[in-house]
Amino acid sequence: MTERLDKHTLKNGMVLLGEPMEAVESVAFGFMLPAGAAVLPEGCCGAGNVIVDWIFRGAGDMTSRQLSDALDGLGLHRAASVGSSHMTIGAALEASNLSKALQLHADVVLRPSLDEDQFDLARQLAIEGVRALDDDPRQKVMLKLREQFYPSPLGRSTVGDIAELGALTAGQTRQIVTDDLNLAETIFSVAGKYDFESICRQMEGLFDTGRQNPTEPVALGSRAGKYTHIHNEGAQVHIGLMTGTVKPGDEDYYNARVAVSVLSGGMSARLFTEVREKRGLCYAIGARYHGLKGAAGVACYAGTTPDKAQETLDVVVREFDRLGDQISEEEIQRAKVGLKSSLILQSESSSSRAGGIGTDYYMLGRVRSLDEIKDNIEATTVDSVTGFLRNNKFKDFTVVTIGPKHVTVG
Repeated sequence: MTERLDKHTLKNGMVLLGEPMEAVESVAFGFMLPAGAAVLPEGCCGAGNVIVDWIFRGAGDMTSRQLSDALDGLGLHRAASVGSSHMTIGAALEASNLSKALQLHADVVLRPSLDEDQFDLARQLAIEGVRALDDDPRQKVMLKLREQFYPSPLGRSTVGDIAELGALTAGQTRQIVTDDLNLAETIFSVAGKYDFESICRQMEGLFDTGRQNPTEPVALGSRAGKYTHIHNEGAQVHIGLMTGTVKPGDEDYYNARVAVSVLSGGMSARLFTEVREKRGLCYAIGARYHGLKGAAGVACYAGTTPDKAQETLDVVVREFDRLGDQISEEEIQRAKVGLKSSLILQSESSSSRAGGIGTDYYMLGRVRSLDEIKDNIEATTVDSVTGFLRNNKFKDFTVVTIGPKHVTVG
């Protein structure tokens, strides 16, 4: 497969990235706007989720209903998300409608109506999103875990805080849109079927604005604590634990990814086999690599019953600790196959590729080809992974539990 990366920088500093995909008639794009949860002002946790809704409630000369009808008329599969560093808006659609979709999104980014009477609706939806976490304790415990693990404010909740959302005003939120949607630090990515020269010409016209000053880097604080328990009278205990590891871009990054896949890459991996199958301690368990630009960790979730919570935690920590003692060639090969399979699935999705190239550029300052990623995965060996684990032991766990019973953290 021939891979090509298209790149262009607009006069205002916005970076345009593209990856063409053969044999598809669709295209996907995303605007990575530098206004993620970690960079919002103090006291505004959740404002990002208000903004990604509010800016679509009318833009340019269109009302909220007119804008929605125009977007739906193009057949867009719309997507919006808030991460630690960015809020992202975009869509997947039939390729012939891309130009019209970009024109509408330029209005959303540059000329949102931000009507006062629409603000309360957007804020209420964000509040309901936080309340919905009570029905999804697995997501809730992992959000709280990242908040406790990462230095403040990197782990700030991407969903929001009810008290801060309740106090949020339209004026505060409008000022965030004005101050933080900095085009000079925005990354636009597109993947699928497109004409990059046409996109560049159109985007230069749509975003013909002056270059903004760079935003101040986020000042990192301390970590919140080693163990946090949230009392809940349910029948389960939800355990989240996280430990530090190498960041994206580190020379041992791929060794770390393969190590985590040996630990939790499927039903034959260590955690599932040792904790669930052999001991019957939990009904759900899994671990994954989680990386930000400034820090990274391995996050693990286990769902169990109150009487088994302590043993579950102890066995999970022991599996992390003994991972580097002996890894078989079979485990390495199985982990590599799993990672490459995920890569293949991503390569077939224009939405995944658009998101992937944008994230790569932000994290690494460049975009990795799929072949490069595949080759680096394939280059890992038993010796390289065990060597990495000897020099980067998984220890100093941050733990969060939700349920009727707390645990003891060693």
